[in-house]
Amino acid sequence: MTNTVPAAGFARRLAGTLHRRPRLRLSLLLSAPLTWLVLAYLGSLAALFLSAFWTTDSFTSNVVKIWNTDNFTALFTTEAYRQVALRSVGVALAVTALCVLIAFPVAFYTARVAKPRWRPLLVVAILTPLWASYLVKAYAWRLILADGGLLDWALAPFGLEGPGYGLTATVLVLTYLWLPYMILPIHAALEQLPANLLDASADLGARTARTFRSVVLPMLLPSVAAGSVFTFSLSLGDYIAVQIVGGKTQLIGNLIYSNISLNLPLAAALGTVPVAIIVLYLLAVRRTGALSSL
Repeated sequence: MTNTVPAAGFARRLAGTLHRRPRLRLSLLLSAPLTWLVLAYLGSLAALFLSAFWTTDSFTSNVVKIWNTDNFTALFTTEAYRQVALRSVGVALAVTALCVLIAFPVAFYTARVAKPRWRPLLVVAILTPLWASYLVKAYAWRLILADGGLLDWALAPFGLEGPGYGLTATVLVLTYLWLPYMILPIHAALEQLPANLLDASADLGARTARTFRSVVLPMLLPSVAAGSVFTFSLSLGDYIAVQIVGGKTQLIGNLIYSNISLNLPLAAALGTVPVAIIVLYLLAVRRTGALSSL
């Protein structure tokens, strides 16, 4: 009984201290996940960056911990690496642009046109592809894009044929895979868009294009920026889809994967490229102010 009273008093004093100091309470609450983030994520990135300065034995392919900058020198001086990096960025930007173009009408219909009782079902339908296996979806597209496949059969009456395997097929598959990540934030923003703003714009004589440009687009820009972070980063680091439908196309993810067992330090140096590009992309998006209201 004597031990219970001091413990209860200490618990009350601790609760009072945490109640009076919300910042301390928040710090204690976030300490565990932040520690895990620093150790697991930032720690692994630091290890990746450090291992990029090592080298490998040309005979045994074993890692030799001798510090040098040969791997980074090869990245900047080898034309093939530069072309692959630029191609990877172009694919990521193309996928993001296609996702935006497709997501706008889909999200507008699900958020503003469809009947309220159908909207949750439509959102579930948009989310359904995310529940399927990545490989199942990628190999399904491989069958669709194959010579004489479903796409060729559908385009044959018009005298056309599908793109086959290659860069175009990679962009199409990645657009399909990451499209829900663009639709959902735009859908949420359109649901929150006050209807009286659209009515006021129409009353002031603005046409549809002017209303979209001056009223709707500025309010949707943060959501588009949020969706683009997912579509751009996921496309930039993908290496499975291009192996399945890319034919002979090489992206940065393929080079990293192919060098992991042969030249781990070079693979680590290659791995820093998408990380640096994504950081620069986030900084560019942040400078536009699009992320300030997220």
